[in-house]
Amino acid sequence: MRSGEAGYSALEMLVTAGIIGVVSSIAVIQIGQARPYMTGDGAMRVIMGQLNLAREMAITQRRQMELQFIGTDQLQVVRQEVPAGATVVSMVVFEGGVQYALINGVIDTPLNFGNSTPTDFGASLRILFNSDGTLIDQSGNPLNGTIFVALPNEPRSFRAITVLGGTGRVRAYRWDGGQWTVV
Repeated sequence: MRSGEAGYSALEMLVTAGIIGVVSSIAVIQIGQARPYMTGDGAMRVIMGQLNLAREMAITQRRQMELQFIGTDQLQVVRQEVPAGATVVSMVVFEGGVQYALINGVIDTPLNFGNSTPTDFGASLRILFNSDGTLIDQSGNPLNGTIFVALPNEPRSFRAITVLGGTGRVRAYRWDGGQWTVV
């Protein structure tokens, strides 16, 4: 039973502060454990955005757009000018330490386009989106491929982005520790 004065007692304030402290510490731990997932997803979405941008620009501008994988953490889109020359239209650097990478023991995506290298497009020397939206090699042949990204030695961050050459469709996958899941 409360007396006539309004307000909270010191005991009520201490209990409330204790509960807030416990819940906050649990949240901080969970955020730390979720970091690899969020970082991997972020890089995956950046790559998907760049691939979709390159495909759409190839269609709307009626020019081939070349994908260039630079170093371990950069993707560049280059417009092929007519009759000659090239213009860099977009360049991104992955944030948070994400790199093109493979994780030992992880199988290929369900589309089986290959996983011998982190950017596996077969033996192609050049990777281009054609003006009809298809992904082609330097000879004009349709080209399927997969891009793998992860934080070094962190399987929870492992992501794959596939491109179906005949249509230019871009699809993303997340490794859940046992299989690939479509995102």
